Formats: sequence, structure tokens, C-alpha cells
Amino acid sequence: MWGLLSFCSLPPSLSQYRIVERMRSLGMTTVLPAFAGHVPQGILRVFPHVNATRLGRWSHFDCTYSCIYLLDPEDPMFQVIGTLFLKELIKEFGTDHVYSADTFNEMTPLSSDPAYLSRVSNAVFRSMTGADPKALWLMQGWLFQHQPDFWQPAQVQALLHGVPLGRMIVLDLFAESKPVYQWTESFYGQPFIWCMLHNFGGNHGLFGTVEAINHGPFAARRFPNSTMVGTGLVPEGIEQNDMVYELMNELGWRQEPLDLPSWVTRYAERRYGTSSAAAASAWLLLLRSVYNCTGVCVNHNRSPLVRRPSLRMDTELWYNASDVYEAWRLLLSAGAELGHSPTFLYDLVDVTRQAAQQLVSDYYLSICQAFQSHALPDLLTAGGVLVYDLLPELDSLLSSHSLFLLGRWLESARATATSDREAEQYELNARNQVTLWGPSGNILDYANKQLGGLVLDYYAVRWSLFVSALVESLNSGRPFHQDQFNQAVFQVERGFIYNKKHYPAVPAGDTMEISRKLFLKYYPSALRRSLAGPA
Repeated sequence: MWGLLSFCSLPPSLSQYRIVERMRSLGMTTVLPAFAGHVPQGILRVFPHVNATRLGRWSHFDCTYSCIYLLDPEDPMFQVIGTLFLKELIKEFGTDHVYSADTFNEMTPLSSDPAYLSRVSNAVFRSMTGADPKALWLMQGWLFQHQPDFWQPAQVQALLHGVPLGRMIVLDLFAESKPVYQWTESFYGQPFIWCMLHNFGGNHGLFGTVEAINHGPFAARRFPNSTMVGTGLVPEGIEQNDMVYELMNELGWRQEPLDLPSWVTRYAERRYGTSSAAAASAWLLLLRSVYNCTGVCVNHNRSPLVRRPSLRMDTELWYNASDVYEAWRLLLSAGAELGHSPTFLYDLVDVTRQAAQQLVSDYYLSICQAFQSHALPDLLTAGGVLVYDLLPELDSLLSSHSLFLLGRWLESARATATSDREAEQYELNARNQVTLWGPSGNILDYANKQLGGLVLDYYAVRWSLFVSALVESLNSGRPFHQDQFNQAVFQVERGFIYNKKHYPAVPAGDTMEISRKLFLKYYPSALRRSLAGPA
């Protein structure tokens, strides 16, 4: 088992030493960061003759935050900096001889010339071996599927073959949906690890690709001239969809795919500590629905609940909504026998949350239909239920469980600080991450989460403003302008980051009772709608 460490340019903290020590005590191989060729623009002040070129900016951020300069692979400073950096890191933390470097991850190279790409990867590797002759390079393979127009076979092979075969291991990072090994002839001879990414941004939302996960690693092993050397988990965010991670981890001990219905039935029994026919039936429904996305499936929760409202929002599901409603009913019916189980209560919150998420889409569609039909009473009814009942009820449900609390998220951020001022900054960052993801909404709602406090004071306020804007449009006869709404709602979003409101880190309320209340109020009509047609 390997563990990847991240370090910034600041002096190492005590926690980093503790993490390394703990990892090695568990028999894990630590992966230290190596020099990938990136340098700050300021290097040109100190070494004006260095050959460094701006690589470009990352994502939606401007150069204030994300522009990277890349040293030319043949510039002598490449080896000086790379080797010295790694030697200092090894001096501090020791080494297990495995290093990470990702020169072009989500960044377009300066040239598509295969010779240039080989020189870059060779320079990175030589800087590693200059500090550690036994160096093994661990590289993410995300870039190859992220920019397929650039990374054609010649370019992929050139980058990989700049390193001796066997001295690089590639993480096939999104293999459960977009495996790269299949079209690169097993990464042209370099060893690779079949990885399940699963979650982008730590989003809540029931999701999985169980059939692809169950069969993918075994197909990769049987692939002609396969160079697969293991399996890996590489989620951007964890602490959600536990079943998917249990499944992936278990496959490492198997010789062939599992019988998934039998496995998930046993999983429910193990998870709750006792067998329950109702709970098992609920999990079988979840297995065939939310956890069985096929094709290219990306777990970015795009529910209207957690997205900035507009009249053009995606409500399409890859599963039958009625399966989630029925699983909700079954779990509630098992409450008397399983209510003592912490994992059962967590799952009850999660499934109820998913049902509420589906309901938000239903009310959103009703809002859109009413607006387009100029039916003001219907708009007020659907919008009123959504803003003043469903979302507050969902917030109460989430607030009843410690693992769904905004206060817990913020408290954990503040706990890492060494001063009050630092704690304030860390809390601002924690708020920004789950909302604007940048100073101006650069990657808005990327890391969206459904947490008690966040639903009521962020999502519900946005929805209230949206419904009010539509009502005002009908009342005044003026068209609804999305751009104007975006400017107005940004003030709400930014205001949440700076509101300094204290959110409790201790749950309140009875999870079973709140879930039952929601069920009795919404289940009958929700089931009818889901059976009548697509959600």
C-alpha cells in the first residue's frame, strides 16, 4: 500500500513527520513529491538567464493564482533545482524510493513534438535519480484522458518512454469510466495501477459504477501484454458512498468478479451487525439503481439542489427515482430493529437526503413549467414548498447527524490553525471550497456538499432569490435575465463566506423522527410522480 504526501514550500510541520512515521509503521510506502519542472516567475529575478516559459493558466483562474512557468528540460538549472529539492526532502523524511511528479496535469505542453516531450520526462527522471539512484516515478495518467486531442499515441508514448521501462508507474486514474490502458497498449510497457476515482470534489450524492468496478480490474489483468501491477483508490473526496469503497477494496483479495447481489446482501448485514430482510432489500434496490451507472459516469453532483439556479438545469437521472423512494421506505421500516446502529442511522440520513434531492428536481421542474406557462399561483405554490418546507426539513435532517454538519467541517478547518487569525482564514477557505471555489466563483459549486447549515443558509437562500426573481418577472412583464440574476446571487454566495455565523458541531434532533416526518409528507406524491415518467 502506498500513501502520497503533499508538501508546500513552507518548512515541514510536525504533522507531516507524524504522518510519515505512522504510514511506515503500518507498512505503507510513502510517496514523496519530486520536482516536475515548475518554477515561480520570480526565479527570473534571481537567475535572469534561466530558460523558463509560461505554461499557461489552470482552469478558470487567472495568472494571479494559477500561471505556471516551466524550465526548459535542457537548462542546467533543471537538474540543479530538481536534485537539490529532492535531496533536502529525503534528508527531512527519509525515503521509500517512490516519487510523484505531474508536469502536464491539466496543462497543455509547450510543444507536441514527441522529442520535446521525451526530453521533459527524461529531465524529471534524471533529477530524481540524481538524488536517489533507486528512484521510481509514480505519475498520474489523468492528463491522457483529460486532453485526448493533444495526447495522441505518439505523444503519450514519447512522454512515457523518456523514462526507462519499469522505472515509472502510471496511475490509470479514472479506469472505472475512461481507462487509458486500453488505447495505449498497456501504457506502452510502463507498469500501471488500475484506479477507481469515483468522486470529484467530495460531493454528497448516492453514486457508483459497480459493474465497471467489479469487472474492470480483472479485464485489465487479462489485457494482452498487460503491465497492470495493482489497484488503487484515488477519490478527490472521501467519507461518502462507503459501499463503493468497500467493494473496490475487497476486489484486491479476489480472483474473479463478485456476485454483486449476494455481496451487497452480506454487506448490509456486516454494516449493521445483524441481518434484516428490509435493509437487504433496500440495498438491492440501491445496487441496481444509484450504484449502477453505466457508460462514462462522473460523480459531480449536478442536482439542481446544489447548483446555482437557472431555467436550464439538468435533472436527468441514470436510474429509476422510484427505487430510491422504495429503499427509503424499506430502511424506515427497519428502524425498529436497526435504529441502534450508527451506520444504519448514517445510511438513513443519506438515503433520505437522496430522496429529498430528487424531490428538489421535481419542484424545480414544476417551477419552470409554471413560469413558462405564466401560471403565477402554481409558481408560488411550487416555489413556496421548496423554499419554505422541503429545504428547511432537509437541513433539519442533516443537522441531526454529526457527519452531515457544516459546523463540523468548519471546526475541523479551524482546529489546524496555530493562531486566531489563521483560524479565521482557514474557516474562510473551508467555506469558499464548498461554495465559490475561488474568489469570484471560479469553479462554482465544484465541491458542493449537503450539510446542515449549508442547505438552509446557502442553497435555500439562492433558491428563494431565484423564485422571487421569477415571480417579479411575471408580475412586471419583464423577461428574466440570467446574467442579472447571477450578479445578484453572487452577493448571496459571497455573503455566506463572510457571514461569520457560528454553526454547531453537535447534532440536534431525532434522525428517525425527522426522516419519518419527511416520508409521510412527501413519499406518496413522490412515488406517483416517479412511476408516471422520468424524473
